[in-house]
Amino acid sequence: MNTPKYHDKSEEYIKIESGMPPAAIARKLESEDIVSSSTLLLAYIRIFGEGSRLKAGEYKFPSPISPYAVLSMLEQGSVRSIKFTVPEGSTRFDIARRMSEKLELEPAVSEAEILKSMDNVSLISDIAPEAPNLEGYLYPATYDVPVGASAEEVIKMMVEQFRKIWKPEFTQKAASMSLSPHKIITIASLLETESAVERERPLIASVIYNRLSRGIPLGIDQTAVYVAKMEGRWDGTINKSDLEDDSPYNTRRHNGLPPGPIASPSVASIEAALNPATTDYLYFVRNVEANDGSHWFYSNAGDFEKGKAKYQPWLEKQRENKKNQ
Repeated sequence: MNTPKYHDKSEEYIKIESGMPPAAIARKLESEDIVSSSTLLLAYIRIFGEGSRLKAGEYKFPSPISPYAVLSMLEQGSVRSIKFTVPEGSTRFDIARRMSEKLELEPAVSEAEILKSMDNVSLISDIAPEAPNLEGYLYPATYDVPVGASAEEVIKMMVEQFRKIWKPEFTQKAASMSLSPHKIITIASLLETESAVERERPLIASVIYNRLSRGIPLGIDQTAVYVAKMEGRWDGTINKSDLEDDSPYNTRRHNGLPPGPIASPSVASIEAALNPATTDYLYFVRNVEANDGSHWFYSNAGDFEKGKAKYQPWLEKQRENKKNQ
């Protein structure tokens, strides 16, 4: 039992099915050349009563390995998994596409079917009863997803991670601001998509709150991007037609917040939405001089137009470079 055996299956997964009896497991291991004798292995299992401790799973047995070490691995269990990353600022459309491309789901489902499963708002009904779908609640992180997991199981993993980071005090703070958790997540999603520079998100939050309080449209272009994704026509460039779309999500056309989140925000963006800076800023535009993703902030339209005058040539150059790639 302690004599190591060499085999040529060390880079392959050997699947032990659920409900497989010890005799079948022993025969499977012999047929795969992991052990030399299924009879001797089964005798050991029966003498020492280890059959009930053997777990189903997909195993990579190193070479050489002893029969005793094989049994130890089977007792510990092994579930093959895939590292699955949800980037910050992903939409549910982005996540559904990544799930269909990167994961080995069972049963196999289409991107459209995955999106439909993301309508299961019962998973967050206690936090956000008004949410129409799970947009904003599929937390951005890296997950170990078991091979053969269902789409519903993966979606639940992401929502459970959101629930771990959403603290009771967040709900209390939102209430003190006369806002629902759903509106905080909506604002956080805007912050996430507007800036990758974490330190300035409280400043962008101040712009959002200042505009909301004055009845000024938010004018956040990423909401137009979201509309294009919802309507299945996003081509990677914000077009004039995107900015003119009459969807209630388009904050260039409609005052106030969009009906819901437009992406998955990180905890940093959630905290910024709950703790905006105190400023008189009403505008911001990309800081093309720093070119680090940060922004210039303004309290009046005149100064903002000067910032835009620097930004527009930079933007055109970026678009031209993209076309030439």
